[in-house]
Amino acid sequence: MPVPPAAPRPTLEAVAARAGVSRATVSRVVNGGAGVTEQLAARVRRAVDELGYVPNRAARALVTRRHDAVAVVIAEPETRVFTDPFFALQLRGISEELTARDAQLVLMLTRGDEDCERVGRYLAGGHVDGALVFSLHLDDPLPGLVRRAGLPAVFGGRPGDPAATPYVDCDNRGGARAAVRHLASLGRRRIAHISGPLDQTSAVDRLDGWRDVTEAAGSGLDAAPDLLAPGDFTPEGGAQAMSALLERRPDLDAVFAASDLTASGALRTLRDAGRRVPEDVAVVGFDDLRTVAQHTDPALTTVRQDIEEMGRLMARGLLDSGDGGVSRPDGTTWDGVVLPTTLVRRASA
Repeated sequence: MPVPPAAPRPTLEAVAARAGVSRATVSRVVNGGAGVTEQLAARVRRAVDELGYVPNRAARALVTRRHDAVAVVIAEPETRVFTDPFFALQLRGISEELTARDAQLVLMLTRGDEDCERVGRYLAGGHVDGALVFSLHLDDPLPGLVRRAGLPAVFGGRPGDPAATPYVDCDNRGGARAAVRHLASLGRRRIAHISGPLDQTSAVDRLDGWRDVTEAAGSGLDAAPDLLAPGDFTPEGGAQAMSALLERRPDLDAVFAASDLTASGALRTLRDAGRRVPEDVAVVGFDDLRTVAQHTDPALTTVRQDIEEMGRLMARGLLDSGDGGVSRPDGTTWDGVVLPTTLVRRASA
């Protein structure tokens, strides 16, 4: 059966004829321009609805120099982004805010210098109005590429590059302190730490928070360096680090893991080693990924950061930006926003 031809799309001229106004007036209303009375604007909007007119985004971009599109750049490979619930939550917050503003999300992932160069070329090509960049590593070229592209940007997490502002982060160091103090309040004295990758500021800040408490004068806590094991924010990394810790410090009685996924791997190793949680070893994570923390055995005590809200704030700040600075409602600008964290107690500690 032949496919019937598609009905022609309504044009600006058709909307103008229906509303009884000029084509220029319709263009100003559709593109958000000024100089049109509310009475005329209402007639245009009514004609748009009646005809089902959809603006041509390419033509609109030529007029407004806006594309209504935002690049979301994650400095991680696909294998990490699509298996870690953290990224899903942050993308959900970003997507909700962009959708509410009728802006499109363009997702870009990087796993090496060639990918970064590709992203840099795309950003410089005038395809998007700005960039949201997160999961940066300390030697990451992305902040410099964004600057050279001349795009407004907001970074997720405190960047290692002091010029990479504005950013949205959580209180990683304060949250880590709260986790370790909680373990100490339970009478634990040999509190190990499984870190995240130390080329990321979030992992460094959480490590510093652990040290703040364990190395404090008069704390009574064991601050030996062999209670620290490197991890990578993954379950596999947590399992391997926990195994190394048990081998060299079988007397440890608590673990602060730098992420919930890390903690889930550590719990698996403890169970395989016959250690009871929390009776023999208490465990605290970081993030409060509900799909992880509420389904570990036992359920995970952890530090909650509002990941979705971080995503929403990043997108809102970018869309409200002017001259590259992100504006608060009162018109002032900010370099960084740090959201509070909260200890969520469950069965593991």
